[in-house]
Amino acid sequence: MRNLLEFLTRYYHWFLFVVLEVISFVLLFQYNNYQGSVWFSSANTFTGKIYEWNAAIESFFSLTKVNEELTTRNVYLERQVQNLSDKLTALTEDPNAAKRGQLELLSSYKLIPAKVVDNSINKRDNLITIDKGTNDGVHKDMGVACGNGIVGIVYMTSANYSVVIPVLNTHSNISVSIQNRGYFGYLHWSGGSSGLAYVDDIPRHAHFRLYDKVVTSGYSSVFPPGLMVGKILHVYNSPDGLSYRLQVELSTDFGNLRDVCVIDDASIKERIEVLRAAQDSIKTKGE
Repeated sequence: MRNLLEFLTRYYHWFLFVVLEVISFVLLFQYNNYQGSVWFSSANTFTGKIYEWNAAIESFFSLTKVNEELTTRNVYLERQVQNLSDKLTALTEDPNAAKRGQLELLSSYKLIPAKVVDNSINKRDNLITIDKGTNDGVHKDMGVACGNGIVGIVYMTSANYSVVIPVLNTHSNISVSIQNRGYFGYLHWSGGSSGLAYVDDIPRHAHFRLYDKVVTSGYSSVFPPGLMVGKILHVYNSPDGLSYRLQVELSTDFGNLRDVCVIDDASIKERIEVLRAAQDSIKTKGE
């Protein structure tokens, strides 16, 4: 104890200097807008890099499992595409019909590949950070998906990074439908398991079965129709008894999310602009 006191007595002026420096920097960045903005931008860039390095390390150690899953899914998709191609050829008697249909579908939008550099699944309002921003063509309100299904919607962007509101966020509300049934509702997550979500507002007259697939409806201005969401596990009555509430097992494994794609769809952007114009028009008439 005596040695510690002697040490502090001998070098107290250095400790005092450090404390005063810290206080001065806090005052400088807190009460000066320019210095504060410089600090905020630098801190965001540094934090983003740290997240990116951490994600790269985790991704390296999980490559074996990811590659196995990708290989399995590619084989499945190849078989599915071949079966669909054979059926389309048989119906149209045109061997190039399938190829033209795929090209027409892909020509309506492009995908911006990105990597997840930060992700959480144990909060009520989880957020995901990806390593693509405005410099790469990513903007607010773009949909984000992975190989297994939808992920979320871009909420905020910087030059090189973007923050995504995933399905695992209580503020997420995505229009979905039951595949091949025509009934649609709204997907939301209320906490708990990262593999389960709920679809509300399914009408009482709807006909469907357990394990039917749930996909994006295309009625929202973010996702094109047909993207995988999950499958129905349970059916409940809504609190008011006027509709069904579906428990859905999500197809996306948010706990092992590494690679995603941002959907850049020109038609979706046009729909957003038309929707906003209609909303502004309604507000103007209401006033």
